[in-house]
Amino acid sequence: MMEPVSKLDAADAEWQLISLLDDLVNVMFCAKGRDGRYRAVNTAFVRRSGRSSKRDVLGQRARDLFPQELATRYEEQDARVMGDDEVLHDELELIRRPDSSTGWYLTAKRPIHDGAGAVVGLVSISRDLLTPDERGVSVESLEPIVAAVRRGFEPAHSAVELADLAGCSPAQLDRRMKKVFGLTTAQFLLKARIDRAAELLRRTTDSVASVAAAAGFYDQAAFTKQFVRLLGETPTQFRAHPG
Repeated sequence: MMEPVSKLDAADAEWQLISLLDDLVNVMFCAKGRDGRYRAVNTAFVRRSGRSSKRDVLGQRARDLFPQELATRYEEQDARVMGDDEVLHDELELIRRPDSSTGWYLTAKRPIHDGAGAVVGLVSISRDLLTPDERGVSVESLEPIVAAVRRGFEPAHSAVELADLAGCSPAQLDRRMKKVFGLTTAQFLLKARIDRAAELLRRTTDSVASVAAAAGFYDQAAFTKQFVRLLGETPTQFRAHPG
C-alpha cells in the first residue's frame, strides 16, 4: 500500500518559487506588504535597485531604493493595485540599470488577498523587452512598419496610419506587434520616440525642445512629461549622466 503524499509546506513552496525566479535573469520579481515594504525579491530585482544583496532590499520601500520621481510613480501604481484591488497589465517602463544603461520593460502587478479576501500586499513582475529577431519581424510582415518609424518621428504617425501601411486593421496590427515585440502599436511608437530622444540627448547638445521635435513630440512639455513618467528623471537629468 502506497504511503499518502504529504502536502508541501507553504514556506518551503515559497522558498522554492523564489529560488526558481532567481534563475530568470531578464525578469524582475518582487512582493510587497500593505505597508509598501519589500517582502521578497529575486536577484534581477536586487541588481535593478543597485544593491548587492537581498538583505539590502528586503524591508525597504521604493522611496529608499529609487529616485523620488520613480518611487512616486511606483507608489501610485501600488495604490491602484492595493487600494482599488486592481490588476495592472503591460505597463511600459524605461528603466535605468546600475551601469547607467537603459532598458525597456513591461510590468504587471497583482494584489494578494488573505483568506478573508482582504488585500494584504501585491506581487510584481517586470519583463525585459529584448530585441526581437529579424525572422519574427519578417514572418509577421512588420518590415514596413519598422522602416516607417525609423525614417521619421512625425507627431502625425499614429497606430491607425501604421495599420493602413500594413494593410490590416488596428486590432490585427496590435496582435502582430504583441506577438513580435510584446507591445501594442501605440506602445511601440512611444518606445521608438523615447529611444530616439535618448540617443539625441546622449550624442548632441541640441536643446530639449529640439530633441522633442526631432523625436516626434508635439511640444517640449509633453515630451518631458512622458520622459519623467517612463524614466523617473527629466531629459536634462538624463543628459547629465547618460551612461
